[in-house]
Amino acid sequence: MTEKWQARRSDAPDNRPRDHRTPWQRDRARVLHSAAFRRLQSKTQILGIGQNDFYRTRLTHSLEAAQIGTGLVNQLRLNCPPALQGLLPDDSLMEALCLAHDLGHPPFGHGGETALNFKMLPYGGFEGNGQTLRIVAKLEPYTEFHGMDLTRRTLLGLLKYPVLQPEIPLLPGVDNPLSLADWKPAKAIFAADSDILDWVLAPLSAADRQSFQQVQQLTQSPWQKSCHKSLDASIMELADDIAYGVHDLEDAIVLGNLRYQQWQDFTATPFAQLEQTYQRQLAELATKLFSPKHHLRKDAIGSLVNQLITSVSLYQSLPTCEEPLIRYNARLADAEQHMLQTLKNLVYRCVIQLPEIQQSRFRCQNMLLKLFDAFSSDPQRLLPLNTQARWQAAVDNTAKQRVICDYLSGMTDDYAERMHQTLFGN
Repeated sequence: MTEKWQARRSDAPDNRPRDHRTPWQRDRARVLHSAAFRRLQSKTQILGIGQNDFYRTRLTHSLEAAQIGTGLVNQLRLNCPPALQGLLPDDSLMEALCLAHDLGHPPFGHGGETALNFKMLPYGGFEGNGQTLRIVAKLEPYTEFHGMDLTRRTLLGLLKYPVLQPEIPLLPGVDNPLSLADWKPAKAIFAADSDILDWVLAPLSAADRQSFQQVQQLTQSPWQKSCHKSLDASIMELADDIAYGVHDLEDAIVLGNLRYQQWQDFTATPFAQLEQTYQRQLAELATKLFSPKHHLRKDAIGSLVNQLITSVSLYQSLPTCEEPLIRYNARLADAEQHMLQTLKNLVYRCVIQLPEIQQSRFRCQNMLLKLFDAFSSDPQRLLPLNTQARWQAAVDNTAKQRVICDYLSGMTDDYAERMHQTLFGN
């Protein structure tokens, strides 16, 4: 099992003199030293870049997710059966996954993602996780043709949605909307990158692959949702969710975007479903979270993260599959998962949906729509020279539009703002 999952798509040997690193340490280094990773320091997590110098960016969020991810792996080592110890990811592999998981997110957070998806609907759509795979396996210039040329297991771990984009229907009646509320992306890999997906899943038997790629058709939507992910991806996603649900909550409290009464109003009903022991713990945590004393708040945050991490365990998500990397997943205990989901909902309802944040998202989305139109209208005059070369080499109009989307999605918030100012003067 080890050899096939440590393979790299280029099949190039790791033969630098006296380099004794593991494949996972090499993968982590390639992510950490990439331009795509550095750009995360100027990409929105929740609040827009420049609104405050305290809050988390995509980069600090990724660093925290990496720390939580290794904490989850270490906890699993303590409580999983001995027979499964060798299946767990190495710490360097988990760090690589968590550091890389947001590389494909465009400027301006999920608002920017929705704007680019709208523009790319006729050309295969856009979605941040699909763009992450595209960056690490094609675009980042560590190699000429294979991006960072990460190991197969690392690429498998980055596949939160290991299915291809469905054929996207061209819905009539909207050419260039001001509001993009109904244009959220389908969560899947782009059809243009099917060769990468096929290579990553090549070790799976036909039966395993069919099970692994099951989808659920969403109601009242043309989209589908993949049902499964690998063991490593399930741990990475838990780390991402904990970092979002807890640490972004901390930002909201410190910056005054979330008040104690809102916490009380929003969490009363869902927390009432938990046992009395949990309710008492959460009440004590809330008192500390909203304390004016910073050390009490940090203690509460640490206690909450610890409670979530220490509840993790393995289970068989696909018990009939032969490949253990897809047969097993990680999950939190029911009570802790309920707590985490409540915190995520709280951040979304009481912070992300604040009018001032949505007004900023509205403005930024429309900036990206205008930038896409500008570069699409005159790419050979406006695109940077290296991107022009890629655009000219693209085989058809769909591929050319994907090149423009790659360029825009790679922008930081600051760069997109400056480019909009350069082209439109406002």
